[in-house]
Amino acid sequence: MHLHLLGICGTFMGGLALIARAAGHRVTGCDEGVYPPMSTQLQDQGIELIEGFDADQLALKPDLFVVGNVVSRGNPLMEAILNSNAAFISGPQWLGQAILKDQHVLAVAGTHGKTTTSSMLAWILQKAGQAPNFLIGGIAPGLGVSAVYEPKRRHFVIEADEYDTAFFDKRSKFVHYRARTAILNNLEYDHADIFSDLAAIETQFHHLVRTIASEGRIIMPDQDQALQRVIDRGCWTPVERLGQATGWRHEGDHQPSLWRGTKKIGELTWSLTGQHNINNALASLAAAEHVGVEPEAALDALNQFAGVKRRMEVRGVVNGITVYDDFAHHPTAIETTLRGLRTQCPDARLLAVLEPRSNTMKLGAMANRLPDSLTSADAVFCYSAQAGKHSLGWDAEAVLAPLRAAGKPVTVQQTIEPLITAISQMAQPGDHIVIMSNGSFEGIHEKLLTALGQQPS
Repeated sequence: MHLHLLGICGTFMGGLALIARAAGHRVTGCDEGVYPPMSTQLQDQGIELIEGFDADQLALKPDLFVVGNVVSRGNPLMEAILNSNAAFISGPQWLGQAILKDQHVLAVAGTHGKTTTSSMLAWILQKAGQAPNFLIGGIAPGLGVSAVYEPKRRHFVIEADEYDTAFFDKRSKFVHYRARTAILNNLEYDHADIFSDLAAIETQFHHLVRTIASEGRIIMPDQDQALQRVIDRGCWTPVERLGQATGWRHEGDHQPSLWRGTKKIGELTWSLTGQHNINNALASLAAAEHVGVEPEAALDALNQFAGVKRRMEVRGVVNGITVYDDFAHHPTAIETTLRGLRTQCPDARLLAVLEPRSNTMKLGAMANRLPDSLTSADAVFCYSAQAGKHSLGWDAEAVLAPLRAAGKPVTVQQTIEPLITAISQMAQPGDHIVIMSNGSFEGIHEKLLTALGQQPS
């Protein structure tokens, strides 16, 4: 079968293309701004890429057009597809129907931690000899790629996103995934561009809960009120709870011990920081146990887990200054990231560099929470683009004023070069600089490392 994917260079659709190719289909695709590394990864797999969404791609005559959620009405190719009555389907629906129906799906959902927890879980299963299939929105060094599919394999780990499926299907992607083991990491308000409030997201999560088999398992924290409201709407699946008062728990924050009921599994001795990653570890242990991996073996695998790219990834150390890249773009994630590093480095200076780039942040839905989320930092630098698609709809200077009033240095710049200059002039040996964005941030990481190297020692 020939599949033509619209929006192929997105993380999900790019992974989907690799899976479809591995399943034996001919795969082509199109997108705007086709660029490495996804374009290179796809072309290496023999997948033809076309720049743009021109209507003349209808002449390819694929058996099926697979539509990503970056495509909207008015897209020239999509209009041609509709006018010609050609067959089309959303990416998540195709995945569920063509691939996941024959797999034991381990889905990781939640506002935060999906990529890291999915990677942990896939890593555990791989180290335990179960060779899982997976589709994850990031790359863990030990896994090497973001997507793998082999039809004979039994388990499929998937990052289960609550974002909408397509312009013609406003349900969350994860309702198509046929989850049998479901991790619900946490739940709070996000995606202000498509959800009016937290209750609307809770409804989507309950749609997910309604699709999970009664012989499956739901894994969730015991203190998340929003998730509890979801479960209270109706649940037909056993729930495994994580927390101090339940079966899966931890003791201590630095090199914590992990417990299953009254049995100590062992100690977590890895390089990852933060309470959130301990919670991610507990969830991945519980999910792995559901498919037959003993907790001791799973913990041994976790202690060899090296993290995920763009999740507190060290991008370089120059003149004793460490520069990190982190995907944090929601106030809760920003606060958690900085607090975790502060715990690990209590006496070092932390410089927080923020690009409020997500749709939720650009709209200002979370702007009033930013000052509190940044309190662990010793200085704050904010990129406030005033033009283009990433421009803010609110005044960063005014929002961050409480931090400055409290005596914390705050710098807001509308262009990248002055921002880099300000950071490099303040940075000193021993500092930790955390760059937080869900985008490329105009290549600030390498530019900053270069600037730091040019500063007098």
